[in-house]
Amino acid sequence: MLYSIIMTKKELSYKEAFDRLQEIQELIEGDQLDVDELEVILKEAVGLLQTCKEKLYKVSEETQKIIQNMQE
Repeated sequence: MLYSIIMTKKELSYKEAFDRLQEIQELIEGDQLDVDELEVILKEAVGLLQTCKEKLYKVSEETQKIIQNMQE
């Protein structure tokens, strides 16, 4: 049984991406995926990790700008 990939045209929030990563972790740890399913799940996880990374970077930049503006 292949698990559906939730990455669609809709942009996921950080929480949605992180929650899905936790689900993927449980699936992998459950040892019930075959090789084909694992490949699909891992590709999804890579995309979700990139989404989280980009969102964290953006928040970090915005936070730094706010701090700089407060110090001026």
